[in-house]
Amino acid sequence: MNIDLSNQRILVTGSSRGIGKAISEALLDAGAQVGLHYNSTPQGIELLLEKHSGAKGIRANLGESSEVLQLFNEFTSHFGGIDVLVNNAGIAIQSSINDEDNQFMQDWRQTMEVNLGAVALLTKKAIQSFVEQESGRVINISSRAAFRGDTAEYLAYAASKGGMVAFTRSIARAYGKNGITAFNIAPGFTRTEMAQDFIDEYGEEYATSDLALNKMTEPKDIAPLVVFLASGLADHATGSTIDVNAGSYVH
Repeated sequence: MNIDLSNQRILVTGSSRGIGKAISEALLDAGAQVGLHYNSTPQGIELLLEKHSGAKGIRANLGESSEVLQLFNEFTSHFGGIDVLVNNAGIAIQSSINDEDNQFMQDWRQTMEVNLGAVALLTKKAIQSFVEQESGRVINISSRAAFRGDTAEYLAYAASKGGMVAFTRSIARAYGKNGITAFNIAPGFTRTEMAQDFIDEYGEEYATSDLALNKMTEPKDIAPLVVFLASGLADHATGSTIDVNAGSYVH
């Protein structure tokens, strides 16, 4: 199947590494115009910017609402609008219930601000545009942890990803008749920098012991699904979640 996204303007958060970088590259290869969001350094997106004229890098700290709004406004100003929003960026802060209370809550709030707050604000702005043009798609990168839960050190991460799933389903139900669709992709352990802290602590054998397949999921295994959902070919699956966890959790 040859998918052509040449008429699609797509914003991808967290484009500089891991899953977001693979998603952005796949969308650009399919012909889309893509806003490549990064937080601190554009090093991870430099090759994409050189290779694709339809790419634009935009810096923003998703923990700051003002910068989230600036990100959206800069994207829509440059591309003249938005057709697809891919909320990929997220953080996973290791935090124990034995930590000092203020630190525990600071980690919790930071996780929620980035993993849910920024997602909510970007999606709000996107939906407003989508309603006017009577079309639009939201693709959220959630996690297996939303359904299976996570370890004791990542309670906030799992809770934030569970919230993302409910948020996506609500959008699908509330705005379908406005031509807006919304989807979740829920990866399991994926070989990325963000997962490396967990792997370093618990070991790769622990991370892969319950996989049904013989190797860990990689970012390139997730990117084609985003291209497919962005194409509109799966709009009647709105509200659904696609699990990409190598069979480690089936629900």
